[in-house]
Amino acid sequence: MKQPASAKNSNSKSKATIDRLPLYFRTLRLAQDEGIDIISSEELGRRLGITPEQIRKDLASFGQFGKKGVGYYVNELKRNVGDILGLNRHWNIAIVGIGHLGVALANFQNFVTLGFNLVALFDQDPNVIGTRVNHVKVEDTKNLKSIVKERRIQIGIIAVPAAFAQEVADQLVDAGLRGIWNFAPVKIEVPDTIKIVNEDLSIGLSSLSYHITHE
Repeated sequence: MKQPASAKNSNSKSKATIDRLPLYFRTLRLAQDEGIDIISSEELGRRLGITPEQIRKDLASFGQFGKKGVGYYVNELKRNVGDILGLNRHWNIAIVGIGHLGVALANFQNFVTLGFNLVALFDQDPNVIGTRVNHVKVEDTKNLKSIVKERRIQIGIIAVPAAFAQEVADQLVDAGLRGIWNFAPVKIEVPDTIKIVNEDLSIGLSSLSYHITHE
C-alpha cells in the first residue's frame, strides 16, 4: 500500500470528505479490535451507511490505498488515515471549566486512544482548584497562560457557562493555542488563525426533537 500523497493540498478537499475521515478512522479502529486484517470498501460502507464508491473516492483524494480485488489492510489504512487527521502527532490538550461536563470530558478514555494528551485542567472555583480528575490536577485559571506555554498545549476545550466563554477563549488565544473545542452554548469570536469547533448539545437535542415530532 502506498503512503498518502502529502503534496496534495488538504485545503482543496471538501468539508464533507474531511468530516467522513474520523468515521473511517473509528470504524478501522473497531475492525482492528475485532482482529480483522483486510476490509473491503463494501464492508466499510455497510458499517457506515456510505456507498463503497464514495469511500474509494474520499480515500483516493489523499493518495493510493488498498489493492484491487483484495481490499484495504486495516492496520495500514488506519495509520494512514490517522496521519492525514494528524492524530499521530499526540496533541497536548487542556480543559477549562471543571463542572459536570468538564469532569466527564476529563474522564473520556478515548483521548489517549486517539492520540490526545490531557495535560492540564483549569477552573476558578477555590473548592475545585487543587483537586484531581483522571490523575490531572486542576489549576487556577489565573495561571492559564504560563501553564499553556510551559506544557506546550495546542488545543483548549471550553466547558464553562456561556457568560464566561468569550473571556476564556480570549485567554486561550493569548496563550498561543492553535485550536479550540467549544462546548459553551454561545458563539465565540477568535482570530482566523485559530481553528474552532463548536459543540452545542442543545442544538443536537433540538434537532432530534424536531425529527421525532415530524416523523
